[in-house]
Amino acid sequence: MTNADKPTIAVLGAGKIGEALLSGLLAGGRRPDELMFTERHGERASELTNRYGIRAVDVATAAKDARVLVVAVKPQDIEPLLDELAPAVGGDSLVVSLCAGLPTSLYERRLPDGVPVVRVMPNTPMVVGEAMSAISPGRFATADHLAVVEELLGVVGLVVRVPESQQDAVTALSGSGPAYFFFLVEAMIDAGILLGLPRAVSEKLIIQSAVGAATMLARTGEHPVTLREAVTSPAGTTIMAIRELENHGVRAALLAAIEAAHDRSQELGRQHED
Repeated sequence: MTNADKPTIAVLGAGKIGEALLSGLLAGGRRPDELMFTERHGERASELTNRYGIRAVDVATAAKDARVLVVAVKPQDIEPLLDELAPAVGGDSLVVSLCAGLPTSLYERRLPDGVPVVRVMPNTPMVVGEAMSAISPGRFATADHLAVVEELLGVVGLVVRVPESQQDAVTALSGSGPAYFFFLVEAMIDAGILLGLPRAVSEKLIIQSAVGAATMLARTGEHPVTLREAVTSPAGTTIMAIRELENHGVRAALLAAIEAAHDRSQELGRQHED
């Protein structure tokens, strides 16, 4: 796709994810004049315009001037946004929803008939260009629309296509996944401090171990069980630690936690049903 063919993009809601996407698009070669954003707080809007050179607009202007409208507000803020968007959006627009739990049917019900919608579940590593985003087409979205969204999000991480029926599972697994990871890393750092290590040393040991382990998983293609067994010597330190994790039900707790996140994602969607 040539630069002349690239659609103008408006990010509706410039929180952390919205800003991360804008920053990634600029890093990926977009010009500031190809982008715009909406933001309710004037001070925040000025801050982002000064930082990136991207103009802040209202929702009606975004709907009129941009071909791709990326909705990046919190789920509880979606209704007033759709109230503003519905009378302004046209059939040649593409709406991309980054809102956890919200189905494409909500947008299709509230927006003019035929407006294509693509549902996305990204995650916060978008801030460092390492997001995992899953995308699903709504009723009016075509393969071309999905390709536009894949290119859009490809500058800030990896993208997979899934049926929309799997999006609540994606939300629970990768959408919330970084929080589980940070929680475990926090506990491991505290364990290092408990064993007498300075906090700075414990942090460095655990963070680099996590980066290295994730890189091994990504690059080797080995199953995590295989990689774990390679570290687990008979009667060694690792197997003793694994036994304690199993005794304390860590695996079961993770399964229950992810299932609870899945249920909450479904609940968020049901809150906006007719």
